[in-house]
Amino acid sequence: MLELTNLSKAFRDIQAVHEVTAAIADGEVFGLVGTNGAGKSTLLRLIAGVLKQDRGSILIDGEPVWDNPEIKAQICFIPDSGYFPVNSTPLTMMQLWKIIYPDFQEKRFLDFLRKAGISEKRRIQTFSKGMKKQLSLFLGICANTKYLLCDETFDGLDPVVRQAVKGVLASEILDRPFVPVIASHNLRELEDICDHVGLLHKGGILLSEALDDMKGNMQKVQLVVQDPMQEETLKAQLHVILSEKRGSILTIIARGSYQEVMDVIERTHPVFVENLPLTLEEIFITETEVAGYDVRSICK
Repeated sequence: MLELTNLSKAFRDIQAVHEVTAAIADGEVFGLVGTNGAGKSTLLRLIAGVLKQDRGSILIDGEPVWDNPEIKAQICFIPDSGYFPVNSTPLTMMQLWKIIYPDFQEKRFLDFLRKAGISEKRRIQTFSKGMKKQLSLFLGICANTKYLLCDETFDGLDPVVRQAVKGVLASEILDRPFVPVIASHNLRELEDICDHVGLLHKGGILLSEALDDMKGNMQKVQLVVQDPMQEETLKAQLHVILSEKRGSILTIIARGSYQEVMDVIERTHPVFVENLPLTLEEIFITETEVAGYDVRSICK
């Protein structure tokens, strides 16, 4: 169990993380999404104990992370840009990681390399971005820690490898105590694998919910009503977050369960109504626009 309570971190006058409170349960894939500069990378570094928080607490299985070697030994952090010493190879990196992580799975790591077609003796500086990302993930998974923190996990990976990585993460959860925390801008990938999502904006958590609950509490509906006045009545009776009118078709995104929203809409006797699936990307855009981050105003 990972618990963050009123967590804050500033760099001089820049408030990178502000009063973040969240809980990540065992056996759960937690996705961390956010606007540029929202504090995702800083938050992961705080959880890993690389940085010390200014205020608040970080508890892993009831124990503080900072200055706690036993707890840090359960955490593996993979940054967006991994560090590889000059002239290092996958084999020399494996030897280094075995010193840091005593339970490192050497045989499994070599098997990953073989399946990916990566030479264990080739210098890493000759690798492409995607190959370096694969190597970092193989090292992180084979470190065999309970907590794996990944910053931009899928960036640079081709579709086949992305699918394979998601399969490996899912199987790890079934085979052993394992909690991956994945920060990414690739919302489509997170939607496929995450059970719980935290949305970070300007250093603070806008929301942190199970993905199914998040989708269940927000509805996207297209409808056509005969009387335009009914549209305003409808908006007044619903908790409408966003609405858009194109021709005669009104599209709204509203908070509430499917039944609650549809009951209100049906009272207007619509000519046409359709409930549309809501993606994680649409939820992200909607919530950040409500918080004042409107990309459309940036593009004008």
